[in-house]
Amino acid sequence: MPNTSSVSIQQVTPRHQDEIQANFEDDDHDQRTGNLWTAIAHIITAVIGSGVLSLAWAVAQLGWVAGPAVMMGFAVITFFTSTMMADSHRHPSGRRNRIYKEVVQSFLGAKSVKLCGWIQYSNLVGITVGYTITGSISMVAVNRSNCFHSHGHQHPCHRSNYPYMAAFGVSQLVLSQIPNFHKLSWLSTVAAVMSFTYSTIALGLSLAQIVGGGPKPRTTITGTVVGVDVGSADKVWRMFQAIGNMAFAFTFSNILVEIQNTLRSNPPENKVMKKASLISIILTTIFYVLCGMLGYAAFGNDAPGNFLTGFGFYEPFWLIDFANVCIAVHLIGAYQVFAQPLFAFVEEKCNKMWPKSSFITADHHVRLLGCVFPLNNFRLVWRSVYVVITALLAMIFPFFNDILGIIGALSFYPLTVYFPIEIYIARTKIKRFSSTWICLEALSMACLAVSAVAVIGSVKDLALSLKRYKPFSSEG
Repeated sequence: MPNTSSVSIQQVTPRHQDEIQANFEDDDHDQRTGNLWTAIAHIITAVIGSGVLSLAWAVAQLGWVAGPAVMMGFAVITFFTSTMMADSHRHPSGRRNRIYKEVVQSFLGAKSVKLCGWIQYSNLVGITVGYTITGSISMVAVNRSNCFHSHGHQHPCHRSNYPYMAAFGVSQLVLSQIPNFHKLSWLSTVAAVMSFTYSTIALGLSLAQIVGGGPKPRTTITGTVVGVDVGSADKVWRMFQAIGNMAFAFTFSNILVEIQNTLRSNPPENKVMKKASLISIILTTIFYVLCGMLGYAAFGNDAPGNFLTGFGFYEPFWLIDFANVCIAVHLIGAYQVFAQPLFAFVEEKCNKMWPKSSFITADHHVRLLGCVFPLNNFRLVWRSVYVVITALLAMIFPFFNDILGIIGALSFYPLTVYFPIEIYIARTKIKRFSSTWICLEALSMACLAVSAVAVIGSVKDLALSLKRYKPFSSEG
């Protein structure tokens, strides 16, 4: 009798391999179907985070000249090093390097691989925890703005982040079962659209604030004024933090190779990736500069850390609600963009360690309502456990974004600058102390100084957060 149930499970055994071989390449990995536009979607999802909303504050610390100049400088550096990594995707033998660590292995050797792995994967873990916190903050903002609209601005409208962190985690329990990066294009596209949407709303509100005819905020060439807006020590700390924020706002090197590995082999992946990087960085730089400059013009030296919350008191509430929903949806997608390389790393390791375990290696096809969904028992368990752990860490350490700032500061230099430059030097066999070598190493040292400065600023922020920390308290 035929199976009439809407749900069925079929195990994929060696007997079925001939039927599905067409979906795999000669190295037993999923067929690559990515193109220029899917790469752009992945990059924009990774690069344009909710941190764009803090750029007005960053410009306020540096002023009209240094603010946009620093952003433009980091955009150029990021594109320059991303092209180096794009050309390193293939080993000189022609074999593909599928992940960042394999590129390092191919050109720099085993010693560098261990350092790279620790830095990259700790950064990815930190980002996923940080996105859980930030996504919940956006959800809370929607709830609070509705509360203020219903009960008036005098109502305290205290809300706890924890139920929203749990809700964010539940969404990730489902999305984490997307098998790999190759199947993530649709989610990245949605997330990229959301990032442009809330950024555009922020820009529109800034323009409305500027032309509104109210009192003009005070702005200066050098940003916040010592003795008026801040003390001399605070001015230095804030400048450090602002420079760090701008540097990390452009970073996507920690998943660049994984994005490039989704591209079809024709046209050549390195050419497509360079073009995708150029288009994405141009678009994000335009948005960053506009958000930073218009936000500074709207709020002046008193620009808030999140300038979406600076327009009145959550007003116009419906538009602020929509923007915060867009932020939450974007971060839900961005979580997966950063989590998938970590998922793939653990699953590949376990497959190599226990190749005969059906729990780890056997795939199933689940038919549900006429659709076929891939299922793997180990993937289901391990990814679910990971999502639960990140949600719990977010609840225990709601100031984790400050820790993430330190992780980002420590990882920016090695992943975005040091390894790409050293790989380029090794791949092209540039001679030591040649003019090209000296210029590249000088750039590397300058970016190391930026990372050091950002670490100092992030440690200070973390210390302040620890002083204010009250476990399991509601947001005021």
